[in-house]
Amino acid sequence: MHVAFFVPCYVDQLKPQVGLAALEILRNVGIEPAFPEDQTCCGQAFLTAGEAGRARDLARHFVAVFDQFDCIVTPSGSCAATLRDHLERFAPGSAAARLAANTFELCEFLAAQLCQPAPRSPFPHRVGLHASCHALRGLRLGSPSETRDPPQLDPARTLLARIPELEFVDLDRSDECCGFGGVFAIEEEAVSNRMGLDRLQDHHRGRAEILTSTDVSCLLHLEGLARKREIPIRVMHVAEILAISLADSTPHRSSNGAR
Repeated sequence: MHVAFFVPCYVDQLKPQVGLAALEILRNVGIEPAFPEDQTCCGQAFLTAGEAGRARDLARHFVAVFDQFDCIVTPSGSCAATLRDHLERFAPGSAAARLAANTFELCEFLAAQLCQPAPRSPFPHRVGLHASCHALRGLRLGSPSETRDPPQLDPARTLLARIPELEFVDLDRSDECCGFGGVFAIEEEAVSNRMGLDRLQDHHRGRAEILTSTDVSCLLHLEGLARKREIPIRVMHVAEILAISLADSTPHRSSNGAR
């Protein structure tokens, strides 16, 4: 299987350590993905801003770059959902349809391929897992509370649950939006911030030390609010926690201070 690694814009520009952690996990399960250096954006920002022409150009470029691969893995439910739902719309054809169906969020891919990284190190922290809207409702990675569909396993939670000494915190509203929503955070800043603070307070009440998610965009939004309000909680992408657990049992410090 010829696998490509797609890097989300937020990871590329602001949290490159998340991409490196994702690569470490894939290599741990025997997958050496290709990294096409001429890849760009999935187009979500332009799509949500109504810039259909630019979204179309990016979709066509994506197909041209990734057509040679069997599947694409990305550490973002948001990007994966955008490509799966909209790629063929903006770049009609069999190639786009095939790529859209074979683009996976990282944890989703590991579950689909029955790849189970083997944790070797404990992660003795209380962790709050934030379900991003695109992962939960777009990719259906889990069971949103507003539906009566049959229960769906959340692959991120399943993978994290294998890590020794990691303890999940109980949340009052475990599947509520963080309020980011791309341009929504700019156009409706007050509402976006209120929603984010509600999420942070839910995790803080549960005594979470670390807040994690499959989407850097959600984490950046919540991290900024936590710093502004001096809420003592750290954010880490799921891939960062998984990568730490794969290391030997030696003292470690993540890029944002988690031990």
